[in-house]
Amino acid sequence: MYSVSHVKRIFIDPGSSANIIRWKVVEQLGLLDQIVPATRVRNEFNIACETTKGEITLLVNTTGIVQHTKFYVIDGEMRYNTLLGRPWLHIMRALPSTLHQMLKFPTSEGVNIIHGEKPAAKEMFAVEEAVQTRKKAMHEGAEDANEIKDAK
Repeated sequence: MYSVSHVKRIFIDPGSSANIIRWKVVEQLGLLDQIVPATRVRNEFNIACETTKGEITLLVNTTGIVQHTKFYVIDGEMRYNTLLGRPWLHIMRALPSTLHQMLKFPTSEGVNIIHGEKPAAKEMFAVEEAVQTRKKAMHEGAEDANEIKDAK
């Protein structure tokens, strides 16, 4: 079994009914041969329909707690490399807090807390905002060019 212990940019989404991993991540881990072909359409993902490329079961190591986790593999674009949804949260018996960007879950020694990476999250949203601003400017530039053509 393979482990997802060094994957960065993981998003914990209590609203997602599936665990999702990007095709590129599986490829970089050298695990393409471990993907089980299974085509499914994920309707709630990325505000659009996304067809999965298959499924893969990986070990997820969360500060010493290791769980077998099934992921749907997608080839689409998303801000994160991996999305851990309700199936993983239920296995871990975890409680996420989006307000405090932390995750609490029980262990044999007590309650474990993992804090999110706030600087990394802010950086990702800043990059996304810059891309959206650039696209908007390009679109407005095209509209201005069309207005000039129409005026002639």
